Amino acid sequence: MTAAANNRVYLASRSPRRRELLAQIRIAFEELPLGDHAVDESPHAGEQPAEYVERVARAKAQAGWQLVVARRLLRLPVLAADTTVVLAGEILGKPDDDAHARRTLERLSGATHEVLTAVTVAQDTHVATALSVSTVEFRELDGAEIRRYVASGEPLDKAGAYAIQGRAAAFARAIRGSYSGIVGLPLYETARLLREFGIVPI
Repeated sequence: MTAAANNRVYLASRSPRRRELLAQIRIAFEELPLGDHAVDESPHAGEQPAEYVERVARAKAQAGWQLVVARRLLRLPVLAADTTVVLAGEILGKPDDDAHARRTLERLSGATHEVLTAVTVAQDTHVATALSVSTVEFRELDGAEIRRYVASGEPLDKAGAYAIQGRAAAFARAIRGSYSGIVGLPLYETARLLREFGIVPI
């Protein structure tokens, strides 16, 4: 199998965090920017968080595979992922601006929330998805530290307005589940999926 022989995949993501995590399990990859094939990540009306994150991850992987075919690239598997933060059943997306980030962090202060990350691998007609669900408990945050954190720029472009691998690690009183999933690519689920496609991690 070509994919197994190469032990490589296409990564349909521009996230440096996902690049680092994939490299951690010794998977060689080539970035595959979706460009005009970018996926609309808006939640659908009535869509549950798990349905939402799985749909978006699948759409990204399938868009990536269409790009492989259209460009006549080497037909390696395409890996994509999507992460969302959920508080009391509500999806908290990436903040639009600093004010939005502050409001999101105020809501997460002293509360326990879920982090859902779906991973999809696509190659030809084979499309497989896995879901990681973790919980994070934040301590109480005061207004001044929220403002300082937002001013650092770290919350922007992050689901839930924080990065657990960055300064926000000081906010997390407890984590249950997959740390790598909270960062953005659950390595257990990713490795399991890749084995289905003949890719052997580590």
